Amino acid sequence: MSRYIIENDQLKLTVSSVGAEMISLVKKDSGVEYLKGLGGDFWQRCAPLLFPINGRLWENTTLVNGKKYEMGTHGLSKLYDFVWDIFCDWYIELVKPRLGDKGSVTNLAAQRTLTYVLSNTLKLLHPFMPFITEEIWRSLPHSGDSIMISDYPEYKREFEFPQAEKEMGILISAIRAIRNRRSEMNVPPSRKAGIIVVSTYGDLFKSGEQFFIRLASASGVEVVGSHNGEGCVRIVTGESEIFIPLADMVDLDAERERLQKELAAAENEIARAEGKLANADFVARAPEKVVGAEKEKLEKYRSVAEKLRESIASLG
Repeated sequence: MSRYIIENDQLKLTVSSVGAEMISLVKKDSGVEYLKGLGGDFWQRCAPLLFPINGRLWENTTLVNGKKYEMGTHGLSKLYDFVWDIFCDWYIELVKPRLGDKGSVTNLAAQRTLTYVLSNTLKLLHPFMPFITEEIWRSLPHSGDSIMISDYPEYKREFEFPQAEKEMGILISAIRAIRNRRSEMNVPPSRKAGIIVVSTYGDLFKSGEQFFIRLASASGVEVVGSHNGEGCVRIVTGESEIFIPLADMVDLDAERERLQKELAAAENEIARAEGKLANADFVARAPEKVVGAEKEKLEKYRSVAEKLRESIASLG
């Protein structure tokens, strides 16, 4: 938990800045009831990212009540994964547009959700990190004098939403795969690209279009029944095939020129290595290790050249 150093003057999220009405969030789960009242789409999008914390509650309670006494290792590891991999990496990023939409119903809902999860996460972390969790908790809308005497969060079976969590997992998996491929191809985030999706979850991908626009540098999402992949980068996940037009991601002429230069350099290395190995004096007099290294270089550059030819061909 030491990725950031948090100083007191940074903890300025006070009751007045969020709204006094949000204090009700920490009383009798009224914040959850409020979110449910917003209707299907917003609730279904909040639930799968909001309530993995409920699963952590079940795991940590089991560790204590089952007398496994693994809270210090297993329990803390689960909390760490939740905070960074779900809450910070995904949920906060997904709700930033709503946080910027001041005065809207979904803006208040996003604030309530963040406060609810952060408050309960701090309570779970308090046995491991007593001082900083107390400090942050006091800066949030809260009820009571101290986190130490506040009610410990309880596992609630009704907070499990397997279908919604599965659907959000599908979108996250696709976004992650697209970002990884763009990174491999050195495509800057500022360069937008259309996304073509083939999936039995087509409606889900279309409804999540804004997530791809914000988090995967997409210019839009198109759902189709099939695609031949011509002129596109193909990305496969467990539930979808995703095609991104190469022309959207790279300047084809500039990319072709770059690959041609790399191919020419690889071919020069191949010619050099072949010339050495064709020299009988070199093969006879050089140590076996040196000759072997030269053969390895030749195979390496032949492989590189072949891949470069394939890349050039794929540009059309």
